[in-house]
Amino acid sequence: MLQLTNIVKNYKAGTTTVEALKGVDLEFMENEFVCILGPSGCGKTTLLNIIGGLDQYTSGDLHINGRSTKDYKDSDWDAYRNHSIGFVFQTYNLIPHQTVLANVELALTLTGVSKSERVARARAVIESVGLADQASKKPNQLSGGQMQRVAIARALVNDPDILLADEPTGSLDSETSVQIMEILKEISKKTLVIMVTHNPDLADRYSTRIVRLLDGLITSDTASEEQDAGEIAEPERAAAGKRPSMSFFTALALSLNNLMTKKARTFLTAFAGSIGIIGIALILALSNGLQEYISRVEEETLSSYPLTIESKTFDVSGFFQPNDGDGSGGRGDRGDWVAPEERPLDRIYVSNMMSRITNTMKTSVETNDLASFKARLTADKEILDPLVTAISYSYNMNVDLFRIDEHGVANQVNPNPVFEAFNVGGGIGGESSAFSTTMMMGGMELWREMIDNKSFRESQYELIAGDWPESANDAVLIISETNRVTDLMLYSLGLRDQTDLREFYQSIFSEERIQYDRNETYQYEDILGLSYKLLLPAERYAKTESGWADMSGDFRFMQEAYNNAIEVRIVGILRPDSDSLATSSGGSIGYLPELTRLAVERTNSLQIVREQLADPDTNVITGRPFGTGSGVAFLTLDEVYEFIESMTGEARDEALDAVTAMREANVPESSILDFANQSPALKPVSSTLDENMALLNISDLNEPSSVSIFPSSFENKEKIIEYIESYNDEVEEEFRITFTDYVGLLMSSITTVINAISYVLIAFVSISLVVSSIMIGIITYISVLERTKEIGILRSVGASKRDVSRVFNAETLIIGFVAGALGIIVTLVLCIPANAIILRLTEIRGVAVLPFNGAAILVLISMLLSVVAGLIPSRVAAKKDPVVALRTE
Repeated sequence: MLQLTNIVKNYKAGTTTVEALKGVDLEFMENEFVCILGPSGCGKTTLLNIIGGLDQYTSGDLHINGRSTKDYKDSDWDAYRNHSIGFVFQTYNLIPHQTVLANVELALTLTGVSKSERVARARAVIESVGLADQASKKPNQLSGGQMQRVAIARALVNDPDILLADEPTGSLDSETSVQIMEILKEISKKTLVIMVTHNPDLADRYSTRIVRLLDGLITSDTASEEQDAGEIAEPERAAAGKRPSMSFFTALALSLNNLMTKKARTFLTAFAGSIGIIGIALILALSNGLQEYISRVEEETLSSYPLTIESKTFDVSGFFQPNDGDGSGGRGDRGDWVAPEERPLDRIYVSNMMSRITNTMKTSVETNDLASFKARLTADKEILDPLVTAISYSYNMNVDLFRIDEHGVANQVNPNPVFEAFNVGGGIGGESSAFSTTMMMGGMELWREMIDNKSFRESQYELIAGDWPESANDAVLIISETNRVTDLMLYSLGLRDQTDLREFYQSIFSEERIQYDRNETYQYEDILGLSYKLLLPAERYAKTESGWADMSGDFRFMQEAYNNAIEVRIVGILRPDSDSLATSSGGSIGYLPELTRLAVERTNSLQIVREQLADPDTNVITGRPFGTGSGVAFLTLDEVYEFIESMTGEARDEALDAVTAMREANVPESSILDFANQSPALKPVSSTLDENMALLNISDLNEPSSVSIFPSSFENKEKIIEYIESYNDEVEEEFRITFTDYVGLLMSSITTVINAISYVLIAFVSISLVVSSIMIGIITYISVLERTKEIGILRSVGASKRDVSRVFNAETLIIGFVAGALGIIVTLVLCIPANAIILRLTEIRGVAVLPFNGAAILVLISMLLSVVAGLIPSRVAAKKDPVVALRTE
């Protein structure tokens, strides 16, 4: 089965060549016990290594089962060693960090045998050498004889064709040597045993054939002359068989066991490797926590800052563009315009801001067709319902609320007259007042419409008294988390006298400090049941012969109007949920969208509104056709005279005399216009249908003035924006919707800044990752040096270069995993004090939150970098000569 033909083996030793074998010819039978004798250095071990495929001959040929090995590849030699050869070494060559059972199993791990079969076969062969009770021990817990028996068991576990023993009794006492030889003799009955020894007595006693070597040549061979060459081998028997391959889990087990023998070094290596991971993980935790906080703020404030689409909008960014001085808004035809950098600084130049603003407004105003858009939203209700909390529609509707006091006098509570007292706005209910309220209160209205979603309202607030609003006539008081309301709220509720505001106003100009009650409180019962009247603007007009007259100054008429107005009652008191971020410090009064719809429907049912809608060319208030003036102010003297002519009685005569006197006194026309525009008697009236509709609060429920979409989450807000963009793609250009998500842009900017800072910090911290990776590579190289003999053992049982490389790659992978996991654990621990410090400094809870996905990715990055760092050491290990490796101590 084995034939060596003129085998020559030469070694390079510096500049000289050593001839270890000088042409050896040998043939071996299938079952015989062959002893090779000779002095040290005669080539015995070299011959044994060549037969076992650990070393390669320089010339000649080795035939295995009739097949020449000249064309053998590395994989063929690996398969040969794994399936056909079993090695028994003088120094046992057991892997110290593996148990007896694991050492014996080692060769089977390369054959693809199942775990259960491996264990069964390994235990059986361990029992056959008399070590059944030692299977779970480590090699250093055994005697020399026991370790040699383990080596024999390892050599036999794959049922090899050839057992090679290199001085198996060299390190044993006489009694133990006899036991080992008896085992080998028994094995030789069914397996070819080739043993190298210095002991001629053992050779004479146990072997069936003795081959003597001297200086690389065979000097004698006691092979029986009766042996026929035909008995040499069975050519049909495979020399190699299935190519061996170590599974990745086996490599992991080998490396893990080795690392566990050096726990302190492994831990320190992993900890050093985890420093970079800790830095990046902390940055990621803070960045992620801030992003989640921002997202939470975004989502919880979506109720305050929805996607709002106005019927008319324009881009104010043009106001802030650099001004070239000519007011054209562009270069165009500007005559002898001189560039600013060329103007001499010997005079004052004018910046035409008003003309620039006017030109900008003319070119940037856009109109949204909200009627068509609302129709689409209604049609797509099933699509939008999962994405939105609610969709609210606003109309040109002033919510003018009055409270009737005990004397029957109506006091207006909304819009809040507080600002009138400080002289910061125009008439109550007018546009100036609304604008000033917005400026003073930052856009907060004390009476405001609630989101049209009952479940959302109940999730955002808790009911602490009374009932939830159910109908158009129901309103609720929303107080702060600490049950507080501002003093402004008391005026809006009508619980404080409006005349008190005069004292506040007067105190501004005096040194006297305002005295106030620090302990003022109200019972819930004081609020519940408060009643108010919603008086519509159109309900203030009465029919006259020439048109309709504003009866706001007629006490009896207004008292009757108040009695018939829509009643609104406070039915409950709400408090924001404790986990809500979008809370108000002073509270508000909320009413349902049903109240707005009721007001619109009631307005449209009034006679003055029906007449105006029926005759859009005539101003029903004056009974005359609409003019071309702005309706806000007189722009020409002709408009002033035209208006005076429409007046009657003494008021007409007084106004005409005043204007005529000014003309006769040569007062400039601009001054006369200023007088007319400021005179209560000459207050201009609406001159267009749109102005009259705004004055009377005329709206169409199918054509809102604005649409507010409340997304159910920030992610869904993006989907809604995509929905609007898809709508714009489907409709004609004039029907496209224009809007700006200002809050989204602001939050996006904040997110971008946080991400940029995080990326910069991560880039710096990543340097430590590179350093730790280099260190892991160095530690792995040290491990290669320490496990050199293990490399030789693995190669002797048939492990390929790739298998050896895989073992060390597995080791770096384990270190990388431990480093990453350790970094994540340390980060999670550090997040606790970090969150405590941040909470103390900013009152923001739980900022440092490491996301699970981020943690997993960091662990994977740690493993990847460790493997990359260990590639060079693992290749060095794979390239080691197995013969040299086995000699390493």
